[in-house]
Amino acid sequence: MSKLLEVKKLTKNYHDAPDSRDIIKDLDLTVNQGDFLCILGPSGCGKTTLIRCIAGFEDYEGDILVDGVKVDKPGIDRIMVFQDFNQLFPWKTVKKNIQYPLKVNGLKDKAELERIAQEHLDMVGLSDKGDLYPHQLSGGMKQRVAIAKGLALNPKIILMDEPFASLDAMTRNKLQAELLRIKEKENATVIFITHNIQEALVLGNRVMLMSRRGEIKIDIENKIPKPVTPASEGYGQMWKMFNDALWEENDDNQ
Repeated sequence: MSKLLEVKKLTKNYHDAPDSRDIIKDLDLTVNQGDFLCILGPSGCGKTTLIRCIAGFEDYEGDILVDGVKVDKPGIDRIMVFQDFNQLFPWKTVKKNIQYPLKVNGLKDKAELERIAQEHLDMVGLSDKGDLYPHQLSGGMKQRVAIAKGLALNPKIILMDEPFASLDAMTRNKLQAELLRIKEKENATVIFITHNIQEALVLGNRVMLMSRRGEIKIDIENKIPKPVTPASEGYGQMWKMFNDALWEENDDNQ
């Protein structure tokens, strides 16, 4: 597998108080093309800060390289899907929301814009929703559109910050399966933040846990064959390892 993302000696401190601590300290991380990396960790451990740095939304110390090129600003090679359902322009239709970033990046051909938008709506199972407005969609549908909007840019890395956390269990399971299907079809590289160990084991081919000190505590390949369920061989041991590590982090904070 080819190396796509390299994070070297990443340190981030917001310097928002005289004694502010480093949120992330000297973190090294490599992500290969086609990886689905799930990141777990207690609140405040720097998970979101890490992917915001990778997205180019934050300044930082150290190096972040995508295909050997240093990240110093946002770019269409890295797209971010957030937890918030309101990532879409409410005054634009679903199709126009997907087309907007393509237009901003120079695509003017109307037929091509139409083709790309429809192709990506088909991909996320919303073929007939292109003319609706965001307020006419459920939360799960809005997240599908946000994913379609990002994928239409053909990014090298999809960054997802707990995108399914606010959804009900059935919708969440459905979107997890949808995301895995799209990832396999597109051979996408995904970095996915979650608080849910089961979600990390269901989705990730690699699962990482960050400590409260902003360091990598566990980084392990997930060899449980997909589709993963709690009945899958090896699931119980992996779940327990991550659960124990999270408890340890919480105990350390007492």
